[in-house]
Amino acid sequence: MSNKTEKTVFLPLQFSDLREFQILHFVTFLLLYLGIVSGNLLIIAAVVFDHHLHRPMYFFLMNLAIQDVGFVSVLIPKSMANSLMNTRHISYAGCVTQVFLFVYFLGSDFLLLTVMAYDRYVAICSPLQYEMIMSREVCMQIIAILWLAVFLYSVLHTGGTFASPFCSNIVNQFFCEIPQLLKLACSDLYLIEIGIVMFSIFVCLACFIFIVVTYVHIFKAVRRIRSVQGRKKAFSTCLPHLTVVSIFVSTVCFAYLRPSSDNPSHLDVAITIVYCVVPPLLNPVIYSMRNKEIKSAMRKLLGF
Repeated sequence: MSNKTEKTVFLPLQFSDLREFQILHFVTFLLLYLGIVSGNLLIIAAVVFDHHLHRPMYFFLMNLAIQDVGFVSVLIPKSMANSLMNTRHISYAGCVTQVFLFVYFLGSDFLLLTVMAYDRYVAICSPLQYEMIMSREVCMQIIAILWLAVFLYSVLHTGGTFASPFCSNIVNQFFCEIPQLLKLACSDLYLIEIGIVMFSIFVCLACFIFIVVTYVHIFKAVRRIRSVQGRKKAFSTCLPHLTVVSIFVSTVCFAYLRPSSDNPSHLDVAITIVYCVVPPLLNPVIYSMRNKEIKSAMRKLLGF
């Protein structure tokens, strides 16, 4: 293929050339997608319809569920459609959209988990001021600022990724992943995106440090609670969030901190699927299992 040619379509990775395995991939992804969407929609409906859950913690949890539904909807349906119809393509505009929304929802998830850590810090370390600090107006402003900041961040990332012309349209991943797209760049303009990636790593590291420091203060405050019941209640509100953060950070780091290869193996693709699917699949399970109020709201919603 000649250098610096205009590409109208990209060719993502196929899971298999065999029709039987393509159908198996379609069915597997369909079941995972339905499980993720239904679980997170239950969380959203429970928070919306149960007035006992109209509090900041559950407001942020509802937004996390919305982000998770959006995140998997960006990646899974297109891959399922390609397998079902035995095709292997995504348009240039579709690839741009996929990169933008992928960055948007992934960034929103991490920032939202950071905000949720601060919410737990205020609730446990400053309970008497909680209602004033985390009022409805403040929560709405936080979400609005978060959405706007991540929108601008996604525009920056997408622009940096597609600033350079591509020498090939073969993407060694089942979706338009930024590291794989940068390998196709023909000019030095891809260095713009490298700079943005370095800035992103700095921001993510700062958020992670903030979460860690926040939980250090939370655990110190919990240890000062005299009653055993009070300590258990405090831990029960923090444990689901801490578990979700651990799963999110560990899967993303495992996927992106490994040495990259020009010819990805089945293991590389499997690891990518894990970090794309596991966090949004487990988030509603973790919160519904560890939180009595969520479980109660879901029972009422389902009529149990």
